[in-house]
Amino acid sequence: MWLARRRVTGVARRALMRRADELGPDVYIADETVQPTGAFKVRGASNALLSLSSEQLSRGVVAVSTGNHGRAVAYVARELGATATVFVSSRVPEDKLAALRGVGARVLVHGASQDEAEDAAREHASAHDSYLIPPFDHPDVIAGQGTLGLEIVEDVPDVRTVLVPLSGGGLIAGIALAVKSADPAIRVVGVSMAAGAVMHASLRAGEPLEMPEADTLADSLQGGLGPDNRYTLRAVQELVDDIVLVEESAIAAAMRHAFAHHRMVLEGAGAVTLGAFLAQVAEVEQAESLGPTVLIASGGNVSADVFARVLQGWDGPGLATPGTGSN
Repeated sequence: MWLARRRVTGVARRALMRRADELGPDVYIADETVQPTGAFKVRGASNALLSLSSEQLSRGVVAVSTGNHGRAVAYVARELGATATVFVSSRVPEDKLAALRGVGARVLVHGASQDEAEDAAREHASAHDSYLIPPFDHPDVIAGQGTLGLEIVEDVPDVRTVLVPLSGGGLIAGIALAVKSADPAIRVVGVSMAAGAVMHASLRAGEPLEMPEADTLADSLQGGLGPDNRYTLRAVQELVDDIVLVEESAIAAAMRHAFAHHRMVLEGAGAVTLGAFLAQVAEVEQAESLGPTVLIASGGNVSADVFARVLQGWDGPGLATPGTGSN
């Protein structure tokens, strides 16, 4: 983890630790929208790419992404003079495709799900002898994401609870490793959207599952774990204390809250922890019992149209914006 920190320094920026006094005493929001690509993924991408040899980089790198991971890989690759090919599914919105191209990625659309895009990415990497940078299930990626955990225990040394957006598990695995190395009693809670929470379902089944992707404001949390998952499922099983699922209306409310109180623009995936806290669901029901708490706001790459609709009162896919009828 400390080696990862040395690698990512100069590429990833330190999270902005915001006091959220309106939520109660000793509540903080770890703001990762300050990253050069707008989301935490640049931590894992930079650690993974900076671990490669110049010969490996010369052959190019490949990624599969719902947007943020691919953007981070392409950004770091460009900084290192390497080429990046990013596979996405047809569900990834056009604004995220434009952002990928904007940082120099060659974007290839394949399949109707993250899993199908990943299959194509693996085939492409093998055929072109390129290095595949996984979005989460890789030690270097996990260690890079874990640098945020090191910052949390430094900036909030008495932290007792950390709420982390949960998808494939790379971010929460890294953070849990970091904070529990400092104090095993620190509680780590994963938060996913209720619609298509693959890690949650996989944990209950005891093995990686495939699930259909559902429309959600937290689209960056979509995608499966992969049938050959080696690291993150086990890490979440062993290190994460609880998992909370939040509805679309809670995610939308959190996006509005972050903007109203902190002038933060959050994407749905970046707002799920705040949504869980505001909704007081399940294990995060009583703020007082949590002790000093950090909510990870993992990214702000939301389209202007979606964000404007949420601010106007839209509560997510399938729900109406007041005064506009159904959507």
